[in-house]
Order: sequence, then structure tokens, then C-alpha cells
Amino acid sequence: MRVNGEVATPGRQVDPDGDRITVDGQPARLPARRTYLIVNKPAGVLTAASDARGRRTVVDLLARSPGSPPPRLYPVGRLDLDSRGLVLLTDDGELAVRVMHPRYHVQKEYRVRLRRRPSARALARVREGMTVGDERFQPASVAVDGDDADQVRLTMVLTEGRKREVRRIWRALGHPVLDLERVRIGPLRLGRLPPGASRELSATEVRELRRAVGLA
Repeated sequence: MRVNGEVATPGRQVDPDGDRITVDGQPARLPARRTYLIVNKPAGVLTAASDARGRRTVVDLLARSPGSPPPRLYPVGRLDLDSRGLVLLTDDGELAVRVMHPRYHVQKEYRVRLRRRPSARALARVREGMTVGDERFQPASVAVDGDDADQVRLTMVLTEGRKREVRRIWRALGHPVLDLERVRIGPLRLGRLPPGASRELSATEVRELRRAVGLA
């Protein structure tokens, strides 16, 4: 292998974008560089790469030079328009599919606010799994964190991530959701990332996420 015409030595660092790398005189095919970001989505922003109706999307939140096209990144899974919190964006299609698929049991953790404290029976139904209409939801972890004035705070952990799952469960139990924030996807945590801000995953976070879906 040669780098810019010179024989490569073990341990040499190369820039795939700037260096000319050849093997037996032919350009080397290097693995595509993938991008992994998390965004703290505010309520009212669409979890989509684009929108025909011109609504603001999570991709619109990403910083870029004026006039430059939006990055070719796609949100992984759903977070409805009225909800907020952690959204993963990537161009790694295989990882995205696995994070979303129930087979890999990737946990999604939410902070939920309701108007009043659910009964013990309501909490038990969530933990046991329940049917809403003709759809069966798998058991979910739920814990009451405390009360704030006229609201109660819950933490929920799901492994399915179906469309509006948290809101549909609590509405069926007579507790419309007042506020919903996703704070974790698998090993990824929202932390103190401000609303509307984004950041790249660290190499450690990427490794842990790939390990969580069997890609390590």
C-alpha cells in the first residue's frame, strides 16, 4: 500500500479525504465515513429529514453554512411533533434499522408528566403490557418520580417505540400526557444538551451503540 506515492509504514495515520491511497497501483476502496449526531428536539419540530409542507424538521436544526444543502442524515425512529428530547441522526442505515427493530430490545427512556397520579392498577397494566384498540403493547417499565403542584412525574422505559406509544397508553388509561421528553436511547443520554442543539457522538458512544445492536 502507498500513501501519496510513498510506501506506507505500520501505524501511519492517513486522511481518507485528502491522501491518495493505492494498493498494487489501484485506488484503495475505503469504508464510508459515517456520521452520528444527537439532537435535543424542541416541541413543535418534526422528526423527519424534510417536510413537503415546509414545517421545521430536526435536520433544519443542524448548523451549516448559508446556502449549503442540508446534510444527508436521517432521524432514527419517531418522536411526535408535540414531544421533545433526544433524536439520533445518522447515515448508517444498518444501525438505524436495528435501533428501531424490537428484536434488538434497544431501550428508550422517557420523562412523562400527567395531571394526576395513576392508580396502582393503571401502573400494573403498563408493566404487564396492554391492548389499546387492536394493538398490543409490550410490557414497559414505569416509576413514579414525584409530584409538582398539579402534575405527577413518571419515568418510562420502552423497547418498542411504536407511533405515539406513550401517549396512546396513558390516554387509554384516562391520563392524557401533558409533557413528554425522551432522555435516552440505548447507551445514549441527552444529558445537558440545550433544546435545539446537536452534537456528534464520541467514538466510545458509537462503539457502545453498535455493540447494543449486535454490530460490534
